[in-house]
Amino acid sequence: MRQDKLSPAPGSKKNRKRVGRGDGSGHGTYSGRGCKGQKSRSGYKMRPGFEGGQLPLIKRLPRKRGFVNIFRTEYSVININRLNIFESGSEVTPERLVAAGVVKSLRHPIKVLAEGDINHPLLVKANKFSAAAKAKIEAAGGKAEEVGHAAKAN
Repeated sequence: MRQDKLSPAPGSKKNRKRVGRGDGSGHGTYSGRGCKGQKSRSGYKMRPGFEGGQLPLIKRLPRKRGFVNIFRTEYSVININRLNIFESGSEVTPERLVAAGVVKSLRHPIKVLAEGDINHPLLVKANKFSAAAKAKIEAAGGKAEEVGHAAKAN
């Protein structure tokens, strides 16, 4: 076998379509682009999903592409294991949480979640509690109290 005698498998190589080379070529006149319109012009490019100006399917079905609820309440979440920094029997308010650096600001309401354990009784005042967090606080001998949220520009 010699390198100059090698050839590709039959049918694996096709000649490229040479358009616009006369009617006898079979690809003359309109060069396979049809008549008129945006697709027949040079420089035509259409992004995927474009429907000619009609509202595209991807926009007509928000459930298929994610949905943003503009009325959603965004919470500053803290876990009850972060409350162990406060001394036993003390009152933990949103203002004290900010002062201790547990929460950055009072712009968002505070929600307490049940990650970890609490070692001592506390009176915890927050805007929301998960059911498990409330149960853990009360099991430790403390009290979970929900307070209303007044948005502040901190």
